[in-house]
Amino acid sequence: MRTTVAIDDHLLERAKERARERNLTLGRLIEDALRRELASGESRPTGPTVPVFKGTGARPGVDLSSYRSIAEALDDDALDRIP
Repeated sequence: MRTTVAIDDHLLERAKERARERNLTLGRLIEDALRRELASGESRPTGPTVPVFKGTGARPGVDLSSYRSIAEALDDDALDRIP
């Protein structure tokens, strides 16, 4: 099947060089690369992995809708860490 795709110029030149080195057509090189990619069966994440923390939520008495309550809780935690 004949199709058209947009490929970065530098990448295309490197692919052409690799095809010549291996005595393959550019189409065959691309087909082989696609076969390897599809055979791996692994999907790659689209972004960074974000850690998920599981806990019990806010400590009792902290109102998460109040900036003042959160700031006071943070200040209390800072005082707890002083040796």
